[in-house]
Amino acid sequence: MKNLKVKKIRDIFIKLKEEYPILILYIGGNFLNAIFLRLFTTGVFQLRSIFFDLAFILFLASFYFIVKKKRRNLYVWITTFLMVAICITNSLYYNYYSSFISVSLLATSVFVKDVGDAVMQMVVRLCDLTYLWMFGALFIFLKKHKEDHNINKKYFRKSLVIVLISLSIGCAMPPYNSFSRLYKLWNRVMVFNSWGPYVYQVDDLVQSLKPTFNNIFGYDNALKNVNDYYNDNKKELKANKYTGIYEGKNVIVIHAESLQRFTIGMELNGREVTPNINKLVKSGMYFNNFYAQVGVGTSSDTEFTYATGLLPSNNGTVFVNYYNNKYVTMQNLLNNKGYYVFSMHGNVGDFWNRETMHMNMGYDKFYSKSSFVIDEEYGLGLSDKSFFRQAVPMIKDIKDNIGQPFYGTLITLTNHTPWKEANTYSDFDTGMYIDVDGEVIRKKYLDDTLMGKYLKSVNYMDQAIGKFIDDMDDAGLLENTIIVIYGDHDARLGKHQFDYMYNYNPYTDSIRTLEHSEYIEFNDYDYELSKSVPFIIWSKDMKENMIIDTPMGMIDVMPTLGNMLGVYNKYSLGRDIMTTKKEDGIVVFKDGSFITDKIYYNAKKNESYTISNGILSDDYITKRSDYADKIIEVSNDIIVYNLIKELD
Repeated sequence: MKNLKVKKIRDIFIKLKEEYPILILYIGGNFLNAIFLRLFTTGVFQLRSIFFDLAFILFLASFYFIVKKKRRNLYVWITTFLMVAICITNSLYYNYYSSFISVSLLATSVFVKDVGDAVMQMVVRLCDLTYLWMFGALFIFLKKHKEDHNINKKYFRKSLVIVLISLSIGCAMPPYNSFSRLYKLWNRVMVFNSWGPYVYQVDDLVQSLKPTFNNIFGYDNALKNVNDYYNDNKKELKANKYTGIYEGKNVIVIHAESLQRFTIGMELNGREVTPNINKLVKSGMYFNNFYAQVGVGTSSDTEFTYATGLLPSNNGTVFVNYYNNKYVTMQNLLNNKGYYVFSMHGNVGDFWNRETMHMNMGYDKFYSKSSFVIDEEYGLGLSDKSFFRQAVPMIKDIKDNIGQPFYGTLITLTNHTPWKEANTYSDFDTGMYIDVDGEVIRKKYLDDTLMGKYLKSVNYMDQAIGKFIDDMDDAGLLENTIIVIYGDHDARLGKHQFDYMYNYNPYTDSIRTLEHSEYIEFNDYDYELSKSVPFIIWSKDMKENMIIDTPMGMIDVMPTLGNMLGVYNKYSLGRDIMTTKKEDGIVVFKDGSFITDKIYYNAKKNESYTISNGILSDDYITKRSDYADKIIEVSNDIIVYNLIKELD
């Protein structure tokens, strides 16, 4: 009996192969591309996701039987193009962001022309183009095989039955919590692994359309969810010894592009990478366990999270997709206290929609590229040194003619990837010197690497910041002023760049292996932790140096710095780190992963990495994972459904 069923299935397949060879290629080729995509990205193969891939492709293939003959080839080309595009874009995107692309990013496609060099240098690999084989195969098959079948509704119905069977089998297989993750789409990698690339992309499309339907679906439930959260987690405004210590002072915030913490205090050939920032670290407040919490909006996500104490949006970026919503920000709170609030950036004003969003955030004026003399350009726009040099008289003019106090955000630019011109604007030496038989020989070491270019660029940005602070002092602008510096996100350097830097053997021009006595281990979790960025608060008259090592994320800046400036945002989901015990500190990332003083928990892999020894309770991870999920949900509901206007 079993043999008869197998024979029957085989006969059906042979018949389809003979009658519909193009369709067999269509199904098999796009299914194979989904396999390739897994192989080149996460490397995770869950059996259930195979059934979802098959169901999706068969669903599209079923319409082949009811499309008119003259339009079948066009249908095959269009749907194949869409599936190949899904594979290529996700393969490229994962290599850069370790996540998968969102349809909502189409709204930001206007920026591709500005960051194209960075994307091309950092992302494109030969394997990312593997999926194009399908076009060649399809072209050959369509020329070789001429199918002349009429509409076949019987095959169409049978195909849909197979689709339902495949979906049912996939849904019946574990993990069962994947249904919740599919609905929420917080962890894109987990949805991709569990549901396959095609279902993931459909899910993303649905999620991206949420703002359009938020008045019809989900609004009431989201409002209740957010109200319940704030009612259950009421934060009373408690004064501490840092409350109001900088109230009324001028504030200059330096948004330092791609500045990672590992460069702070680092030396190469006896020369500090960041000598000027090091001085601020040694004489100011230095938060040395600090992380950006960005999504696809990178720099703009950091600006939003810093200002509001909310996490970035799960779909797209707030600056582009939700710029019209109401938010409570550091900027508008200070504006209400009489501050003149401005921002400066050497790039065009519509990049990340800043021109519009900055006004919504409470800035009085945005000085963009058009406000500066473009006398020196590196990378995406005006060089940092020229930017800061021109900013000083502009700030002096604000002080003299508009008055104090003022709050200004200065967004740097030169340290943006891919640092192609680093050798032009930086003389920082990234070579290595060794003694060979009494003769000093210079090895190229990091010269031609992304890491080397990055270190040169960071050193350049540090010089620009140092000169800016000196010029501010000379202009009398450091009196009654605090300087805040934060790295906006990590530099997206690959793990292999760190492996090379730490384990290069100059005598053999090779990379040390585990067996070598001087080998420095740098595993996947060391790599994740290395993405920490600096956060510094400094003033000329600061009396003591402080190092705060409590785990801290960008959402904690609003309650921490805000308390020092005498402003309070009751909707912030962060914590005042100055009154948070080290063991209570937690940094939540938008995929549900988190960092505490004891562990790094990777939600994508459901794995934890021990940071410090100690006995953990059985529910240590569960409690914090639930907390992470909750604030991600609340934050996203506030953003998607524009709930601040309802809560205020």
